[in-house]
Amino acid sequence: MEATNDRPAARVVCLDRDGRVLLMHWYDRVSRTDVWEPPGGGIDPGETPLEAARRELAEETRLPGEAVLDHYVEVERDFTWLGVHYVKTEPFYLARFDTPRPHVDPGELTEEERQAYLGYAWAEELPEAVDPPELAKVVERLTRDRA
Repeated sequence: MEATNDRPAARVVCLDRDGRVLLMHWYDRVSRTDVWEPPGGGIDPGETPLEAARRELAEETRLPGEAVLDHYVEVERDFTWLGVHYVKTEPFYLARFDTPRPHVDPGELTEEERQAYLGYAWAEELPEAVDPPELAKVVERLTRDRA
């Protein structure tokens, strides 16, 4: 039986100058599947979702956390990672960069993340294995009033 976890988390939709979306590529060794998703992760006790989004972006990519805008959309999540089932609502924040494909350096990954990390991409088109599956709509909602 798989465990369920509802730990709060926040994610960041990063867009480069040309509208490409930053996706982190991970391998789930339990389900033997790989997934592409925006950077982000758990909200620590005493941390606001925006603070967590900025910290996670800096830790996972070394991109500046202050690039994360105080603008988000709530996204219903239902996924399994390493045998744990997550069902929750996460804020997805927006960060924009005025250069094409800013350099990403995942220098501060946890041990679990290092074992799962396969790389990253500034995607012009979203891959099939993107999570959440409705990420294109999330990007559209985030950027609708922020062109």
